[in-house]
Amino acid sequence: MTNVIVQPTARPVTPLGILTKQLEAIVQEVKQHPDLPGELIANIHQAWRLAAGIDPYLEECTTPESPELAALAKTTATEAWGEHFHGGTTVRPLEQEMLSGHIEGQTLKMFVHMTKAKKVLEIGMFTGYSALAMAEALPEDGLLVACEVDPYAAEIGQKAFQQSPHGGKIRVELDAALATLDKLAEAGESFDLVFIDADKKEYVAYFHKLLGSSLLAPDGFICVDNTLLQGEVYLPAEERSVNGEAIAQFNHTVAIDPRVEQVLLPLRDGLTIIRRIQP
Repeated sequence: MTNVIVQPTARPVTPLGILTKQLEAIVQEVKQHPDLPGELIANIHQAWRLAAGIDPYLEECTTPESPELAALAKTTATEAWGEHFHGGTTVRPLEQEMLSGHIEGQTLKMFVHMTKAKKVLEIGMFTGYSALAMAEALPEDGLLVACEVDPYAAEIGQKAFQQSPHGGKIRVELDAALATLDKLAEAGESFDLVFIDADKKEYVAYFHKLLGSSLLAPDGFICVDNTLLQGEVYLPAEERSVNGEAIAQFNHTVAIDPRVEQVLLPLRDGLTIIRRIQP
């Protein structure tokens, strides 16, 4: 199998990544207590190995990202995002972990192929990795409209798009997401596939805007990122952050809406696939 070079991340941001780190800490702690039962030590090691091996194996078994995507991932990973925000270069705190990455990028690319989408809307582009991954699956006359509020992140993406033969399929809209959605709806735009990965506190508003307008095609699909939010959504409410509570409310909103059917996949930080079944 092809070896995949994975950019290091500063911290785990998925339920599996957090679990793996905690199990690794337990393994190290167990080493300080050799008097513990051997079976317990063996079980702890096995649990850690099972958790730690999943992501590398997924990388190994998934089609490699294109050279252009790999270069964009590297650029994003090496940016000094903290300094950019404190220095006023970015309009909000950003971090390299916001990049969707190899597995999710290839998943979204596969969804574009499977749905035969010709028009895609991305709400929350960041540096453009997922936008470019989906554009690679669009036909030559396809279009991806990417919404991004941060000019610096958008500029990184646009530079990357210029290096790709598929970059010409992408149109970047630089503004707050809801304002862009209003503009697109007023223009009568409609999309076969929508990917949401923006302000978690606005997810419910995005959802209602898409279903309450012509933005989502009658048989359209919505893919929503971070719907497990580091595991917070299934922890007690008092243990959730503001974003964790927002995602929990979003998941409930989708689950009870008769206009759609959905499935939540445990991919990375949670990826929900929504299909419109009623106008």
